[in-house]
Amino acid sequence: MAERGVDMSALPQEVREQLAELDLELSEGDITQKGYEKKRAKVLSPGPSSASAPEPGPSNSSSSSSRHRRTRRPHRSGGTRDERYRSDIHTEAVQAALAKHKEEKMALPMPTKRRSAYVQSPIDNCTPPDSSSSSDDEAVSSESAGPQQSPDTWINSSLHGSSTSSSASSTLSHGDNMCYFVPDPVGGVGPPDVPSQSQARGSRVDLPANAVVRGMSRGQSRSSMMETADGVPVSSRVSTKIQQLLNTLKRPKRPPLSEFFMDDQEEIVEVPQVDPNAPKPEGRQIIPVKGEPLGVVSNWPPALQAALARWGATQGKSPALTALDITGKPLYTLTYGKLWSRSVKLAYTLLNKLGTRNEQILKPGDRVALVYPNSDPGMFWVAFYGCLLAEVIPVPIEVPLSRKDAGSSQVGFLLGSCGVGLALTSEICLKGLPKTPTGEILQFKGWPRLKWVVTDSKYLTKPSKDWQPHIPTANTDTAYIEYKASKEGTVMGVAVSKVATLTHCQALTQACNYCEGETLVNVLDFKKDMGLWHGVLTSVMNRIHTISVPYAVMKACPLSWVQRVHIHKARVALVKCRDLHWAMMAHRDQRDTSLASLRMLIVADGANPWSVSSCDAFLNVFQAHGLKPEVICPCATSPEAMTVAIRRPGVPGAPLPARAILSMTGLSHGVIRVNTEDKNSALTVQDVGHVMPGALMCIVKPDGPPMLCKTDEIGEIVVNSRAGGNMYYGLHGVTKNTFEVIPVNASGTPIGEIPFVRSGLLGFVGPGSLIFVVGKNEGLLMVSGRRHNADDLVATALAVEPVKTVYRGRIAVFSVTVFYDERIVIVAEQRPDASEEDSFQWMSRVLQAIDSIHQVGLYCLALVPANTLPKTPLGGIHISDTKQLFLEGALHPCNILMCPHTCVTNMPKPRQKQPVGVGPASIMVGNLVAGKRIAQAAGRDLGLIEDQDLVRKVNGDLLLAVCTATCVQLHKRAEKIAAALMERSGINIGENVVLLYPPGIDLIAAFYGCLYAGCIPVTVRPPHPQNLSATLPTVRMIIDVSKAACILTTQVLTKILRSKEAATTVNIKTWPIIIDTDDLPRKRPPTIYKPPNAEMIAYLDFSVSTTGMLTGVKISHAAVSALCRSIKLQCELYSSRQITICLDPYCGLGFVLWCLASVYSGHQSILIPPMELESSLTLWLGTLSQYRIRDTFCSYSVMELCTKGLGGQTDMLKARGVNLSCVRSCVVVAEERPRLVLTHSFSKLFKDLGLSMRAVSTAFGSRVNLAICLQGTTGPDPSTVYVDMKSLRHDRVRLVERGAPQSLPLVESGTILPGVRVIIVNPETRGPLGDSHLGEIWVNSPHNATGYYTIYGEENLQADHFNTKLSFGDPQTLWARTGYLGFVKRTELTDSSGDRHDALFVVGSLDETLELRGLRYHPIDIETSVSRAHRSIGESAVFTWTNLLVVVAELCGSEQDALDLVPLVTNVVLEEHHLIVGVVVIVDPGVIPINSRGEKQRMHLRDSFLADQLDPIYVAYNM
Repeated sequence: MAERGVDMSALPQEVREQLAELDLELSEGDITQKGYEKKRAKVLSPGPSSASAPEPGPSNSSSSSSRHRRTRRPHRSGGTRDERYRSDIHTEAVQAALAKHKEEKMALPMPTKRRSAYVQSPIDNCTPPDSSSSSDDEAVSSESAGPQQSPDTWINSSLHGSSTSSSASSTLSHGDNMCYFVPDPVGGVGPPDVPSQSQARGSRVDLPANAVVRGMSRGQSRSSMMETADGVPVSSRVSTKIQQLLNTLKRPKRPPLSEFFMDDQEEIVEVPQVDPNAPKPEGRQIIPVKGEPLGVVSNWPPALQAALARWGATQGKSPALTALDITGKPLYTLTYGKLWSRSVKLAYTLLNKLGTRNEQILKPGDRVALVYPNSDPGMFWVAFYGCLLAEVIPVPIEVPLSRKDAGSSQVGFLLGSCGVGLALTSEICLKGLPKTPTGEILQFKGWPRLKWVVTDSKYLTKPSKDWQPHIPTANTDTAYIEYKASKEGTVMGVAVSKVATLTHCQALTQACNYCEGETLVNVLDFKKDMGLWHGVLTSVMNRIHTISVPYAVMKACPLSWVQRVHIHKARVALVKCRDLHWAMMAHRDQRDTSLASLRMLIVADGANPWSVSSCDAFLNVFQAHGLKPEVICPCATSPEAMTVAIRRPGVPGAPLPARAILSMTGLSHGVIRVNTEDKNSALTVQDVGHVMPGALMCIVKPDGPPMLCKTDEIGEIVVNSRAGGNMYYGLHGVTKNTFEVIPVNASGTPIGEIPFVRSGLLGFVGPGSLIFVVGKNEGLLMVSGRRHNADDLVATALAVEPVKTVYRGRIAVFSVTVFYDERIVIVAEQRPDASEEDSFQWMSRVLQAIDSIHQVGLYCLALVPANTLPKTPLGGIHISDTKQLFLEGALHPCNILMCPHTCVTNMPKPRQKQPVGVGPASIMVGNLVAGKRIAQAAGRDLGLIEDQDLVRKVNGDLLLAVCTATCVQLHKRAEKIAAALMERSGINIGENVVLLYPPGIDLIAAFYGCLYAGCIPVTVRPPHPQNLSATLPTVRMIIDVSKAACILTTQVLTKILRSKEAATTVNIKTWPIIIDTDDLPRKRPPTIYKPPNAEMIAYLDFSVSTTGMLTGVKISHAAVSALCRSIKLQCELYSSRQITICLDPYCGLGFVLWCLASVYSGHQSILIPPMELESSLTLWLGTLSQYRIRDTFCSYSVMELCTKGLGGQTDMLKARGVNLSCVRSCVVVAEERPRLVLTHSFSKLFKDLGLSMRAVSTAFGSRVNLAICLQGTTGPDPSTVYVDMKSLRHDRVRLVERGAPQSLPLVESGTILPGVRVIIVNPETRGPLGDSHLGEIWVNSPHNATGYYTIYGEENLQADHFNTKLSFGDPQTLWARTGYLGFVKRTELTDSSGDRHDALFVVGSLDETLELRGLRYHPIDIETSVSRAHRSIGESAVFTWTNLLVVVAELCGSEQDALDLVPLVTNVVLEEHHLIVGVVVIVDPGVIPINSRGEKQRMHLRDSFLADQLDPIYVAYNM
């Protein structure tokens, strides 16, 4: 710190601690350098004086811009938008909240989207420069910003400062005033190791990352090498966005270190702590509220049917119902006489005329579905009353429009639970129903089989004169069933008894003061709820004339209901807020309407807290048209409790009821607090009047036992009344919890005997026993113990200007359970003309507004194309279906913003590794005391290695797919090559020679030719002729690193190396000597070289690791002999054997088996180059069958190719005579954890061809030792164990049962080879570990490699990896470090020597592990979870970049699935691995680079991503 010119000792202790904490954050990468310097300056600056300086510019301009916005508001376009949530007060509150956010500049990185057919945004094709944010709170300096801008412009530019295409553009960083120019990758300036996108995955390429050669200690971080990617600065657009993302994520303060770190087995999920300052209810316990007594009127009918019979007989000409056509004009009027006669005809037909003469299909009490459109109320009335008269139970449902209707299967559940077998409908409706090609009505998904009956008059039979319908006095039998959809989408039927129906009509008549002969205009759905209760039932009881205005008319002519009130001088109108808004928007068209006749304007959704603004706005407009303020009567209803409360019409001139202005924070804690301090987060609620006559009501806690609430507490309204639902029909279990609730007091004792019904409404009782409703149970979102109302969030989202991005009425809010808590998701329909930038800006402002006003984080905000969300019958959004589509990944959004960093607050605390105070010796002694053996294992004894000269062996032959060679022929070809090498001047004994051949006999001959000439062969995969720009640089690098004196190759490849195409990629003038070995003269070398000792280098093995390291290891003659003997013993390879090898012959065990083993053991090898399988998939399996092969070796890529390509063709293979019963062992050669799923799938798929389930096993090798394990013929079968993934993250092994949650199956990597010893070591302390403990695998064997072959020749690395010793226990033995984590477990099985078998389990490469939150993650585990998340995800890969987890997923489905994957990937990684994904990248199939061994090259992928060379379909930056 001294170099910064600050005397630390002079600073106060507190400041010193803050500076130390900042230094720690910088070292951990939790803060950028610039942010560090800024915060440091703030800590060191003297406090108040600097802070008090006024902010220039932005604050004034922000107020002017909001003033400007307010003056613009009246000129909004009209139109038929659903503005039920409109509230000017709330809009201003939201603007104020957003203005606060503007002051803290918040630049969200905009997602990158590839332009494609499905994106519906009409943006210009130019790519704007990317404006990255500087540190968190830095304002744009006036110099860089040019003229003073208003905050609008700079928040906009920072919000969409990004391009929508992903071509590499020049990146401008405002904060630094610097320009980086990214070279165009097409011009060939890009890194040499980048595969072009045209390259198919088939042509596997080994790609080293950025010329890194193994010469770097394992502890060193790779970030130092990532400064540039061969000329591509890391500050290209992608990494600028990541930096922007890091700046945006306000990192929480690091928790103080606890004195002792308890390394618990379970990761403790943070339980949301109860806020000590949260408001708590303080009132007394509520007393049940009683409604006025239900009066007894002498002429009230004994049953509803009796009322109809009376009016039909005495007032037959009186109009009962007028229906309107689509233009809003009267279509027909049904009189009470006609209604009565038609209903009687229908009742008679239903009971007597449906079946054959003697059988009666319908009996009283049967349930019947009523399927009528909203435009035909007359038919519905007749059907409903006909059913009542026939004493069958009507179940009104919506008309199904297609097989895929939203919630259609749930309606089927309702019909099934009610036992419905018959459906009544009209002739027109029946014709419109979807049909099968044969003309039958379609069987709808989930529906029971129905018989359809048409109820038009011409099909009904007139009853005989002596037949009269039976009209009993109302009793407790069910009269009708009303459907109700729950929060989860289940549709249930609420059964209403005859007496409840009658009592409810009486209560409504008393509360609304209905009189005989009045006129009522009904805009609501007449099949259920208020539309049915007022418009069909109560109206008939009181001989009211109902005018029914269908939904279709409202859409065409929003003023139609107002005109009907005016024309008919209607006394009562029944509407929703939507209808008030529509009428208000259209009222300019009509001047002469009068609403003076209305005595009641019943607002059916008055229980929605946001209805108050609609009522006020409507009154403002229509007061001039005679509307009286006291006639507006909001009410609260629910299907179960029916009408809960309704405001009675007021006395003219009396003061209107007061409103409650409540604090939203209080509401989220379930208490009532009048809002005083922050008007931004206030909710204004109007009352819904008093309790219904004859009812008793109280408020109980919404969850848990029904305990009475306190007077200042929000709870669920429960009602006891004769006028309510009785049960959910056919669902007795659910019924009890809703219809038979007995409230209890604070001590838990019931307050009485009488049962109450839960209404599902949340509210409280205000002064004067007025009822206030603040939301519904089904719209309740419980996040971290606080309650939020979906409607409130919709209102806030819609108050964010400009709303030109989305449709007002098409917005859904729901919660999904992710990682032990509810997370809020908002889905809206985007307008087709909205640009990407507009949408993204609107989304980010919605986030800020909801965060400010509701103090809750959104998890996901998605915009979908217009008209794609599932609809309810009357045009609303089907929430549960939308949620289902979101969770299934079938929503197909066109824009998405995920914010897991901000809203997931219950993550486990990061693990802090304490310095180990206990030494390795103590751990070892502790293990011994605990009775644990040291984790080590050894193969059987190798015996003496006789000095076998490979070239002396001539009894064996090699068979390739195209040519054969015996050892004699091989020997002669090798001699020709040796002679050519010896003749060339400049090639001396001991020099390195690169062998550049396709897989084949030439490669083997050239290898032995080099040995004969005393040169050291280096096998290199030849460049891909179609992809030289990506593959030739790797060849060049190996040639340079190995300092090769000469290249042996074929004529074709010689031409390629000297071609013009090669010259564009590498410098072809500096190639070493190139010898074409195709047509060499027949010469014998004068002598055949013999190495003076066995420790001389036999060959160099170069390979690119999965982390992108190019590593060459030296293999001595002694190691070659020991390895060949070890394999021969393990696999019992005698000279009579035939084996098939389908591996790449360039490095590792593949090279040993291909070139060395068969010559050593004398058996016959059939060699199949894996690339041949791409043109002939059946080649390998066909060869195994044809030659009756017992032993075969392959790679994972070969196995995957066969599984995917031939998995469905086993019958065809069987027909061609392919039989794999001969295969005794099929060994997969790999340097990774065994892929259990793949090997299992392969075994299962080809079991039909005779493949034994026990045949497939794995081998394991590493750079330091090419073959450590190989499943032989004599050892026990490989064992499988299940380990706890949470423990693995803590570097521990905990064995669990199969099927345990978070369990990971691991299979043994094969039997340890003869002569090999392994031990498990703690990589940090280098002390040995106990049995079943996770540590690094160290190996000691005669065939260990001798060391790395590097340019630098770093001795310390050599000693560290190849000649290292234990810090305790056996300090003499020299071990080689494999770099892989694993454990040894002693099993119950016995090996060939009769001892108990020690199994080695490989967990993963140490270099590849991701250190996140103090835990160690293996990429393969996260990738497995990601690949399971959605059927369209093919391959996936993960890596980290500056503490952010990046997930790349290949999309196999259509591009419209791309954005669906973002939430699913984020969810699954959070749920299963407790990690938050920072960036999700969706790419085309084949983009993730995979090497020849089938291993993903994640570091190479990372470099390509950061250099912006992936051409992704979509990149989402999670907030």
